[in-house]
Amino acid sequence: MYVAVGEADVAYQVVGDGPVDLLYFYGLGSNIEVFWGVPEFAEFLKRLASFSRLIFFDRRGTGASDGVPRNAIPTWEEWTEDVMAVLDAAGSERAAILAATDAGPIAVLFAAMHPERVSALALLNTSARYQVADDYPGGASPDEVDALVQLLGAGWGTPELISLTDPSMADDVEYLQSTARLARAAATPRTAAAQYDYILRTLDVRQALPLIQVPTLVLHSVASPIIPIEHGRYLAEHIEGATLVELPLGDIFAITPNNYVVAVEVAEFLTGERPAVEIERLLTTMLFTDIVGSTQRAASLGDERWRTLLDAHDRTIRDQLRRHRGREIETSGDGFFASFDGPARAIRCAQAIVEAVGTLGIELRVGLHTGECEVRGDHLGGLAVHIAARVGALAAPGEILISGTVKDLVVGSGIEFTDRGEHELKGVPGTWKLFAPKG
Repeated sequence: MYVAVGEADVAYQVVGDGPVDLLYFYGLGSNIEVFWGVPEFAEFLKRLASFSRLIFFDRRGTGASDGVPRNAIPTWEEWTEDVMAVLDAAGSERAAILAATDAGPIAVLFAAMHPERVSALALLNTSARYQVADDYPGGASPDEVDALVQLLGAGWGTPELISLTDPSMADDVEYLQSTARLARAAATPRTAAAQYDYILRTLDVRQALPLIQVPTLVLHSVASPIIPIEHGRYLAEHIEGATLVELPLGDIFAITPNNYVVAVEVAEFLTGERPAVEIERLLTTMLFTDIVGSTQRAASLGDERWRTLLDAHDRTIRDQLRRHRGREIETSGDGFFASFDGPARAIRCAQAIVEAVGTLGIELRVGLHTGECEVRGDHLGGLAVHIAARVGALAAPGEILISGTVKDLVVGSGIEFTDRGEHELKGVPGTWKLFAPKG
């Protein structure tokens, strides 16, 4: 559906029939049609609609709504007109608002200007100001803003940029490709660069924060490389009565695996109850393998010989998985992701794989971690999966690395370990003790 805002058409959708109206909108990078083609985004929208009448839209200049000239980007106040028009078109007299990234300042202004239309405000990975100032020391310097605008313009619509904005998803090729496609459907690279140049340099809604009169929830990723946690803390400190929830990981989108946390926190904030979201979960030990120097090896052997060697690698790993009762989850060409119902069996399988594949002249990096995962058909998802992949990425050629969780679970098995010290895992908060099995 569309609603006219001046000379522009603004696209919106309404789903669900919950007791509370919830207006959700994302900043640049949104496309309400393409959202449904990205499983993680579709799941997020369904969770929001499970407890609300969900209204979501693309502001002018992004996605399915009319574009705006790069030299005539609306002001922040003008963008609040989009919010009012969508609420009126959807027949919502008063709604809670969930606004993410550069939609957040628009929501802040709207809530301050029209408190009678807003019942509650939830701000996700956003900011009241982006650039540093004498009274805003946590902001970015002009040089940092220049570098970020250049990065966004050069990488817009690419999986490489998504891996930087959502570091916990850097190993999920399908997610990177589908989210990059979403970005391309939202804006072109030069439009993205022009809008972000405007957004990052003009953003300053600090004067509106004391005027917020509705209950406010601030959700912010603790390790975001693009919008640091200090921005979220500032919002919570300067909006009276606001509650801050620090989300795990560093993802900007906060869709996976943070989407469950966001949906539950927003639901409890608006309804007073934490929803019982039916997600099948299981505790399992995950194994990731990766061929060392696969690109260089493929180039030196040529396509045909490399394909033959890779086929032998695959057969060898699958044979060991069968012997040790491992379940293959997926393969990405030069690596395997498998799960096991026992951590000791997973370690012994990893040792057998490294030894067997070594006879082919191939070195592997192998990582293992035990944790609770979401079951998505034949696939596994969740933070534990990303931890296992990160552990594997830190292994040396020919090495098996395991998390301290795995080590603790195999006490008494007779397996001995070498302490590999504490490490940071990309996109995962805190430090993690890692170990290498002996023998």
